[in-house]
Amino acid sequence: MFKKLDLYIARKFLSTFVVTIFLFTIIIIVFDFAEKLDDFLEHKAPVGNIITVYYKAFIPHLINTFSPIFIFIAVLYFTSRLASRSEFISMLAGGMSLKRILLPYLAVGALLAYGSYLLNAWVIPISDKARVRFENMYLRDYWSQAKGTIYRQIKPGVILYMEYFNNNDSTAVGVNIESYQGKELKSNLFSRFLRWNKQTKKWRMEMVWQREFLPNGNQKISFRPHLDTMLQFDPRDFFFKIDDLQSLNQTELRDFLAKERLRGSENIKHLETEIHRRYASPFSTFILIVIAVSVAGRKTRGGLGLSLAVGIFVIIFFLFFSKYFISLGQQGVLSPWMAVWALNILFVPVAWLFYRLAQK
Repeated sequence: MFKKLDLYIARKFLSTFVVTIFLFTIIIIVFDFAEKLDDFLEHKAPVGNIITVYYKAFIPHLINTFSPIFIFIAVLYFTSRLASRSEFISMLAGGMSLKRILLPYLAVGALLAYGSYLLNAWVIPISDKARVRFENMYLRDYWSQAKGTIYRQIKPGVILYMEYFNNNDSTAVGVNIESYQGKELKSNLFSRFLRWNKQTKKWRMEMVWQREFLPNGNQKISFRPHLDTMLQFDPRDFFFKIDDLQSLNQTELRDFLAKERLRGSENIKHLETEIHRRYASPFSTFILIVIAVSVAGRKTRGGLGLSLAVGIFVIIFFLFFSKYFISLGQQGVLSPWMAVWALNILFVPVAWLFYRLAQK
């Protein structure tokens, strides 16, 4: 009996979840398309690419980002329906405790939460890279891929400076590379131009002056018209947008964080917060499921409307505190770990309170 009932709840959970995702996704896509229509037309984005590249990657990203919310709405809705038809009350009257009824909910929630993590950390970044390329080509202006005064450490003891770099044609002006041993400057390499050589897959420096500082205090200066070199830097790092973190899988995100730490980037807190968020976000699913079942499992005169009203109130607070704590982590007010887990820590007693007040 219990196994059939578990399957019944699981089936209702999943079917309602799919319908909820479908409806909300359609609504969000309509608004997103209307907002970006002028940009699509202005940059003459192919209709086929809009559908097969941009929205093909945008939809999984959207679903995964808000999956805890979609799960909460789905559980709230179908549990309210069970309560309105007295099915939920019948389970309690038949001797099942609320804790036992929660088991199939939490089992399906665990499956969805684990799937969400895998999608977020490993699967979605594959397609999301195509979305970023599409946005760079059709939604972001030409000069967003150009930058002046670039100064960073490309490896221990080697500092790279560029007066100007254009990623659209992989060309730089005024390039200076300084090599240090400890605090002592050992050599300085200056190039008037730097270009990407597609044939040799190397960076070609043009009009190159090299100055070496010898142990006896003298200097050796030499000139070359051009020099092919394996500079260890990726121009994409100069133009990476924080909004595009979803395009990095967990390994790429950690590698990028290591690079940013090396150069003392201001984005370190953002990256650390995102790494921890990918682990913490799936756990919100369990908290929201307990709240949704506790709220919707009671048959009231207000019916479904009252449950939805309470649910909307909970969601508003959840989204507010989610953005608030993440913002604190990104700004360094809280440690990134605490910032992303604070939401779960805050809502655990809320879930416990709803559970204690639920009809049993």
